[in-house]
Amino acid sequence: MISVNNVTLQFGKRRLFESVNITFSPGNCYGVIGANGSGKSTFLKILSGEVDTTAGDIVVAPGKRLSVLKQDQFAFDEYTVLTTVVIGHKELYSIIQEKDAIYAKPDFSDADGIRASELEAKFSEMNGWNAEAEAAKLLDDLGIKEELQQLKMKQLEASQKVRVLLAQALFGNPDILLLDEPTNQLDVETSMWLEEFLCNFENTAIVVSHDRHFLDKVCTHIVDIDFGKIQLYSGNYSFWYESSQLALRQRSETNKKVEEKRKELQDFIARFSANASKSRQATSRKKILEKLNIEEIKPSSRRYPAVVFKQERGAGNDLVSIENLGKSIDGKLMFQNLNIQAHKGDKIAFIGRNDLAKTALFQILLGELPADSGTFKWGVSTSRAYFPKDNKKYFDVDLNLIDWLRQYSKEKDENFVRGFLGRMLFSGEESFKSVRVLSGGEKVRCLLSRMMLTGANVLILDEPTNHLDLESITALNKGLETFEGTILFSSHDHQFVQTVANRIIEVTPKGCIDRMGMTFDEYLTDERIKAQRDALYEDSINQSAIS
Repeated sequence: MISVNNVTLQFGKRRLFESVNITFSPGNCYGVIGANGSGKSTFLKILSGEVDTTAGDIVVAPGKRLSVLKQDQFAFDEYTVLTTVVIGHKELYSIIQEKDAIYAKPDFSDADGIRASELEAKFSEMNGWNAEAEAAKLLDDLGIKEELQQLKMKQLEASQKVRVLLAQALFGNPDILLLDEPTNQLDVETSMWLEEFLCNFENTAIVVSHDRHFLDKVCTHIVDIDFGKIQLYSGNYSFWYESSQLALRQRSETNKKVEEKRKELQDFIARFSANASKSRQATSRKKILEKLNIEEIKPSSRRYPAVVFKQERGAGNDLVSIENLGKSIDGKLMFQNLNIQAHKGDKIAFIGRNDLAKTALFQILLGELPADSGTFKWGVSTSRAYFPKDNKKYFDVDLNLIDWLRQYSKEKDENFVRGFLGRMLFSGEESFKSVRVLSGGEKVRCLLSRMMLTGANVLILDEPTNHLDLESITALNKGLETFEGTILFSSHDHQFVQTVANRIIEVTPKGCIDRMGMTFDEYLTDERIKAQRDALYEDSINQSAIS
């Protein structure tokens, strides 16, 4: 158990949060949410002791071990991968170090023998003899295979280092687990493994994440940081979001009787309870919801941008024809013999293990990158708007927000542009801010505004949810669901793909897997597709080894 007692944190004149009191209990997983800059990561650092509070204190139950997902990918560069994982259990690793130092002494004394005996007893109590095997199994589950485990960390790619640091945090069954954005740079299969791990984790887990599917799958509670307050709510993210929206609507329904409102809320809670899955975590959540007091549900003060895409004119049935397209970058094959016919109304999620391949495909289709082989042809009635993963070039100008957006708008009137910016949460004096100083999330909202103003009938989006908070992701998600045109997109956000796409195309070096009318969840669980995918990737690996 870990308790937060009257905690206040203040930086200069800015008070991040005040008089926070929360108790985190074993058997639960708490999802920490809040707008960008609200203090989610800082709150985890307070819990871990990395950041001191201005007032109040954090109390960890005696004898309980706390483990944190490290963010510094270079901190363990001189250690082997396997050792880096074991370091996650500080006490065990210190015993191993002290033991090794004693046994390495040339003048081993009686006192050394007594101390070594004591250390061996502690080592055995901590299941030290199985530590390396447990670490190796964790690494393997996270996609770090045996041939990589004896390498030094500095020899790994960034995405591999992230997985090792995650294994380090999970190692040794910690009593309290703090994870800040644990699904970043994880592929779908590894994210699913982590979800199951946390669903079956019997101790206390506290996670920060912008992945709604992940929060829904693993969380029994939501910790909401909003306007300097931190509130604890029962249920997962969807329950928190939908219940807060329901409470907001009810607050505005002044003529509705109290009994009717209460019945509506009770029916809502019953529906969520009935939908709980069979996992241990979800069963625990169901019991919590059944005991939930109606008065616990409050309206959210969150602000959501107005993301609405409207096409000026519809496109014809033939959108784009791709024939035998191939591309390599720096000698590495991205894809070859790619054949795709996109049609009016398609909302295609492009997935695959190589993000660069999807980016390269979009850039080829937009004429920003030449193909090595093959051809493509857009329908004559198509108009296209593009959201790039790398947006630096769009903001390397000395313009304020109004003038920046005005250059993409047919309507040049300042009041129109400011009104548009206001709907995208740039209000008042923020409209005059230089685009050079915008945050990552603000730049994304600007690019989405630019896309909306084009009136295009084909939207191409490369990882649009990166840098966005949950509110903006939710608004973008709804905007794309209701868009009547065609969408080609890539995203690591599970729920985003699940709810927007009506077609899945997986891009591999040796071709693609194309499934129409199949949801993302159906695609991931189809055994025939799994076999086809493994064969395509294995074939490409073998070809690479031969060459």
